[in-house]
Amino acid sequence: MIASPINGPMSESLMGVLETLPNPGIAGDACPRRTKVELDLMLLAIEAIESSSSEQILELAKELNLDDVIKNRIVLWRMRSTNPMRRAHTRRNLSIKEAKALSAIGCRLASRLTVTIRQLLLAQQQLSVKQIPPECNFRLSEYLDRFRAHFRSRMNPRRTKVAIYQDDDELNQLAISLLCKLLFCTGTLGTQRLWMSLFDGEVK
Repeated sequence: MIASPINGPMSESLMGVLETLPNPGIAGDACPRRTKVELDLMLLAIEAIESSSSEQILELAKELNLDDVIKNRIVLWRMRSTNPMRRAHTRRNLSIKEAKALSAIGCRLASRLTVTIRQLLLAQQQLSVKQIPPECNFRLSEYLDRFRAHFRSRMNPRRTKVAIYQDDDELNQLAISLLCKLLFCTGTLGTQRLWMSLFDGEVK
């Protein structure tokens, strides 16, 4: 599936991105567990839709002047490995600035994939109403197959939170729910909406 061209107009600078996303009001600079998990899974879903998204993340980091936060592929991998569900989980913290950068880039990629995301969700809804399995729609089936493969290759099956997704149907439901979250990220103020949702229940 082909995303929109990578060289579209970019109006956000580093300060612009950071300033439009308010500090969440939590103690310290380390993101809570749920924030790390949801950001990584959101990017995993984008990868299942668009196979070149990893390269686009790095390109967008440069275009949005966020390459001092996401310097290269290794730094990106380390940031995503803060997700405790991953096989290669690292105990380093994901900082608020890093989470803001991932949120901004993830939402920009989701916006470029809006048409595809809507088509996949529409296909899922139509099949569900008719009680037809998702395998009957090629594009939806392809997305679900890729998501399950990505999830199983990167997440640690010994983790309790991962073990509940051993069944294909459970993983398919997760993949569909992530499409809904990605659609939530598109449009005006999509990045801000996502950012606030990542800390629901965390602010005391």
